[in-house]
Amino acid sequence: MSSPELLLQVLRAQLRAAGVTYKELAGRIGMSESSVKRMFGQQDMALSRLAQICKAAGIALEDVLRGAADATPHADTLTLLQEKALVAHPRLLLMAICCLGHWSLEQVLETYQLSEPECIVLLAELDRLGLIELKPLNRYRLRVSNAFHWLADGPVQQFFRSHVVNDYFSGPFNGPGEALLCLPARLSPASALELAAKIQSLAGELARLHQGDRRLPAAERDGYTLLVGFRSWEFAAFTALRRQPQQAA
Repeated sequence: MSSPELLLQVLRAQLRAAGVTYKELAGRIGMSESSVKRMFGQQDMALSRLAQICKAAGIALEDVLRGAADATPHADTLTLLQEKALVAHPRLLLMAICCLGHWSLEQVLETYQLSEPECIVLLAELDRLGLIELKPLNRYRLRVSNAFHWLADGPVQQFFRSHVVNDYFSGPFNGPGEALLCLPARLSPASALELAAKIQSLAGELARLHQGDRRLPAAERDGYTLLVGFRSWEFAAFTALRRQPQQAA
């Protein structure tokens, strides 16, 4: 789907949500209903006309543009080379994670001991790598989808296992909204596949909540990390206690 088509699709959805019909819109902008329908049917619209329609319908133009940007198809993962570039420079990885969390440059400067020129260089590098599209005034747009995840056993996951996992699990997991579960089970391959699919759905739900809460003030949000692992596994110390099969005589 092209950008104009996507933009008009979002605009139609916003009009429906606002309860504004083509007939009502036509009256507000001084056009006939048939002309309005034809304008939408041509799937092309000048920005000035788009702004006029949004104003007449009581819709924020920014919401339409943001909705189209969020709906634009993007990759779910980075490439192997992109991930290697991130883990080679921890500060670049930090900035990448901040961008994935939709932090503003001001939030990064307030939180971490990074200078503004350094942050701008990092943002420019993330733009070069293709993680973000850097815009004027150091704003940016993500070039990855809401279902983004790191490569399985890729450079970033390997970095996390080596440097992050112990720190993550050192906490008590008893704060508001926190949880830690370790639940063993014996499952058939079919049941394991079913549960893996539900874990993917959980990741999608996290992405949905993350996207929705972007509208809240920064002071009303906190950083949470969902770390989910599910595989056929036994603790090595327990495996060492297993009875060995009798060797054939």
